[in-house]
Amino acid sequence: MSETIEGLSANWTDERDGKQKIKELEKEVLTRGAWTTIMYLIQELDSKTDEFGAPKVRIQRYQKKGGSYSPRSKFTITNAKQAYQMMEIIQKWFPDRPE
Repeated sequence: MSETIEGLSANWTDERDGKQKIKELEKEVLTRGAWTTIMYLIQELDSKTDEFGAPKVRIQRYQKKGGSYSPRSKFTITNAKQAYQMMEIIQKWFPDRPE
């Protein structure tokens, strides 16, 4: 948990073995406030090869309560094909870009 949006991160190290399992590459804040939405570019550690895999996109929501942000939900876009499919559908649904 963090008291600031800047302190939120997708990085995660497993306390049992001390290995970093998720590495944050980029971070974009989509919304701010009591409910904050952040999009991360991440890599996950492959347990078989012990190497980080291809980049993925994680969209995560946090709720600020009692002065701290707590994770509430997340969705991971697992590969580039899925990301492009989503972009095409969103562009079809919202053809006019808002100002």
